[in-house]
Amino acid sequence: MAYKLCSYRTIASLALSTLLLACANTTRSGAVGVNRSQFMMVSSTEVDRLSAISYNEQNQKAKEKNILVSSGPTYDRLKTISNRLIQQTSIFRDDTRQWNWQLTLINAPIINATCAPGGKITFYTGLIEQLNLSDDEIASIMGHEIAHALREHGRERLSQALAQSAVTNIAIAAAGSFGSAISVANQAAQYVLVLPNSRQNESEADAIGLELSARAGYNPQAAISVWKKMIKVTDGKTTPEFLSTHPSGETRIEQLSALMPAVEPLYLNAQQAKAKP
Repeated sequence: MAYKLCSYRTIASLALSTLLLACANTTRSGAVGVNRSQFMMVSSTEVDRLSAISYNEQNQKAKEKNILVSSGPTYDRLKTISNRLIQQTSIFRDDTRQWNWQLTLINAPIINATCAPGGKITFYTGLIEQLNLSDDEIASIMGHEIAHALREHGRERLSQALAQSAVTNIAIAAAGSFGSAISVANQAAQYVLVLPNSRQNESEADAIGLELSARAGYNPQAAISVWKKMIKVTDGKTTPEFLSTHPSGETRIEQLSALMPAVEPLYLNAQQAKAKP
């Protein structure tokens, strides 16, 4: 009886230790003060690998449809903005210097943008054209999406689902066939990119994205103007895919406005540094 009690205590202790080890803060707090501890059961290496498989499949399908854009004014515009934002990511975590950052532009009338784990950015021309986005507004959206990757919100959601036994067989991609790897990667992508983020995750991405764009020299006020455009584009119409996973509204604009005192000095500093000979 004493042996069984000891075993139970040992198992409980190990389980508690595992849960404690699974809790971590993926980023430094920055000027906006995001410092929540996160629950992570799945390794970042595995999530990055599965996300890369799904990202490459997305690009291959776009290439087959002849809608993958790899050059031209719009692509160059996005590349310039992404490079400036990426330079600021080390404010929040050091390892982004080793990420294999990539940019994909897809020519489709879809209002959507994402950044998969490990720095895989995707934009659709429909988002830029239908909202007539300025560079500052593009930076606002891209910064928000990059922030999700920095905070590893997809990995967090996948870990939560795994803990609840909502997803299974993630590990089979490591040893299975190429076909099974794609299948598992796409299953994981549902949690990493497709399913809606929590309000908490969205608020964190708003805050960090705002700081990234400000430090990169883009006007943080654009975050408010772009969400006003988002609200307007949904007036009496079907909700775009982008907004189906991104809560919007006056409350969000109020939250963004409240963050301005923390990020506007960073924007001014970036502008002054840019103006120096």
